[in-house]
Amino acid sequence: FSLCGFFVVGKRGEKTNKMAERLANIFGTEKDKVNCPFYFKIGACRHGDRCSRLHNRPVISETILFKNMYMSPGIMPAGPDGKPLPCPLTQEQIQEHFEDFYEDIHSELAKYGELAELNVCDNLGEHLVGNVYCRYYDEDAAEQAAKALQGRFYGGRPLLVEYSPVTDFREARCRQFDMGECGRGGFCNFMHLRKISKELSRDLFPRRKDERRGGRDDRRDDRDDRRGGYKDRDRDDRRGGYRDRDRGRDRDRDYDRRDRDRGRDRDRDYDRRD
Repeated sequence: FSLCGFFVVGKRGEKTNKMAERLANIFGTEKDKVNCPFYFKIGACRHGDRCSRLHNRPVISETILFKNMYMSPGIMPAGPDGKPLPCPLTQEQIQEHFEDFYEDIHSELAKYGELAELNVCDNLGEHLVGNVYCRYYDEDAAEQAAKALQGRFYGGRPLLVEYSPVTDFREARCRQFDMGECGRGGFCNFMHLRKISKELSRDLFPRRKDERRGGRDDRRDDRDDRRGGYKDRDRDDRRGGYRDRDRGRDRDRDYDRRDRDRGRDRDRDYDRRD
């Protein structure tokens, strides 16, 4: 019996362990030449399927992504000179439009479980514009939501739903944007997350303040009575919002109907887009 072979194997095993540890430490960083760091941190990459590095898409996650879902009325098409046309809406109207959208989707997503975060990108890059990230407190709720909403429509457009690797948005957010200004503008590759008012945040995310859970479902039901938007499949013929594939394409004016139902007289961008 000889110990020589044992020591050789032991040294090889030690090297293997060190290599595995090194790969684990650099996974998802710029030093990782195999896996895309941007997809790992942000759940999106400007190169898309052409990226030279791997996009490891999770088979399950507590975060689901709705790609390019929010269409901001503040994003204007380019004119003949290549510059964006002037926006006819005020910043207050744009924010009001956004918060209506935000409250609407929160109402639907909360049916499947309690939301930890709901983030909407204000970027202009194709891979980030209008992206909606919903993080639940548990993966089961995210799975239920992803299955229920896959194949449905919002605003006449099909929802593109996928699991996202992003669970810590502190790494995904653009710190310069959060501080007031980003030198890269709307085409920054880190998330520019649009903010909602403190009042709406307290209403929709009571746990953030004091871990209180009660009362949110009642408030959400009251909002559903007052407004349109997301609806169950058996009510789609009466209201706008999500729709099944076989009946969703003939109506793309959910927001118009919702405004009429609520009886509000606000000047919005919806008619301008029709």
